[in-house]
Amino acid sequence: MNENLPVPAYFIVTFFISRLKSSINKSKPWTALTHQPNNHLREDPEALNLASSDYGNIVKETPAAVLEPSSINGVVHLISYAYNNSIPFQIAARGQGHSVRGQAMAKNGVVIDMSALRRNRKTPGIVVSCRRWTTGEFYVDVGGEQLWIDVLNATLAHGVTPVSWTDYLYITVGGTLSNGGISGQSFRYGPQVSNVVEMDVVTGKGNMVTCSPKRNSELFHAVLGGLGQFGIIARARVALEPAPTRVKWVRMLYSNFAAFTKDQERLISLNGRKQANALNYLEGMVLLHHGSPDSWRSSFFPLSDQPKIISLANQNSLIYCLEVVKYYDDHTQSTVDKDLEVLLEGLNYESGFKFKKDVTYVEFLNRVRSGELKLQSKGLWDVPHPWLNLFVPRSRILDFDLGVFRDIILRRNITKGPILIYPMNRSKWDNRNSTVIPDEEVFYTIGFLNSSGFDEWKKFEEQNEEILEFCGKSGIEIKQYLPHYKTQTQWIQHFGSKWTTFRDNKFKFDPKHILSPGQKIFNS
Repeated sequence: MNENLPVPAYFIVTFFISRLKSSINKSKPWTALTHQPNNHLREDPEALNLASSDYGNIVKETPAAVLEPSSINGVVHLISYAYNNSIPFQIAARGQGHSVRGQAMAKNGVVIDMSALRRNRKTPGIVVSCRRWTTGEFYVDVGGEQLWIDVLNATLAHGVTPVSWTDYLYITVGGTLSNGGISGQSFRYGPQVSNVVEMDVVTGKGNMVTCSPKRNSELFHAVLGGLGQFGIIARARVALEPAPTRVKWVRMLYSNFAAFTKDQERLISLNGRKQANALNYLEGMVLLHHGSPDSWRSSFFPLSDQPKIISLANQNSLIYCLEVVKYYDDHTQSTVDKDLEVLLEGLNYESGFKFKKDVTYVEFLNRVRSGELKLQSKGLWDVPHPWLNLFVPRSRILDFDLGVFRDIILRRNITKGPILIYPMNRSKWDNRNSTVIPDEEVFYTIGFLNSSGFDEWKKFEEQNEEILEFCGKSGIEIKQYLPHYKTQTQWIQHFGSKWTTFRDNKFKFDPKHILSPGQKIFNS
């Protein structure tokens, strides 16, 4: 005869605790990591709020937790745990939060605060080698969480320097290498991803892998420009060259766009890396009649000359600024002026609109910082930044000028921020990397770096959409830099012939789609 025997109270308590733990682990599968060494998991509102926004101030996605690792082992442990967990969770690495579309966010997942590695490191994050390695070059080993400004200062202490930069240096090495890393040096030295010779990468399986063009090369090329989809960069070895000390910095103004682009293209045709008489930097800008000759990025034009610059812009509605730099040191100081004169001879800029400066190498590379600090002091930095960055084929750049600069931009009359335009050479990019560029030897970078109020950023979004629509209807085969798309179909179109390789690499190195969900490539 069966009897209903009473269940001891401690069994009931144990049962409910077990069920509670199971429920918690399903909703927060990383909970078991809380007490692990090298892992400081935060779930407080301050940490979550910081990780739910970025420089763009447009997208807001709140994670469930933020990891502040004390070493790279904490990153390895987190990703390995996520990969091997019965309920995988998504992870995003956040450097300085300088993305503009939520690319470094992980909604309901875990964001890794990479800046914690800089604060908590017990070993140097930047190690400069003054011995030559196998290619005969000097190099620096840099933690992916390190800032480029710190790399600059550390290498200069040894008389050497990286050669390819971004315009803004207070961003992380891992962040720029995951995108490309471009600036006015790219025409000659290539983007930053073309100057990396080795990396340590934590893959989406939680494996730490050393890779280079000859060792685990698939991972190496996938990660460079890979938008964080295949791994988190723990260390990058970057090639160095002897450092200059000062620069000759010149800006020239144009009213004729064809002359402006012709001169730019002529100057970048001199692009040998070791070529003595070639420019070290070339960029360009569009100056609008309703804007100031100087932007927040740098103060350049003498106050006494600004009225005539404004007058020229008013007469033409917009004008174009060609900006070039030639480096020098004590050995080349006596010849740099003559060399620069030869390079600029015959350029068709407006007579009387050539302006010069002579500054230190550091002052030039760090030129954007002073403008940032001014905006911060006025409370104008933490605002929406509806940026749009494009690569435009050289063959259609005149059409782009007519349809965008001289139509959409002037007609809408809302632009608030620099408009950059400068050419680069495809031959300086490694096609094996994940970066995507137009299929022409010369193509232009065009950046609409707008700032807006919190109540008006949608107007700039509408302008960006009109620009993209114009390019589509006109058959201008643009590629977005720092891309943002809403559907996988758009991503497939973006990557074009590289999509199959990109997709296959995702399955190989991050098969459970754990990493970088904010890009919304494989996680809609």
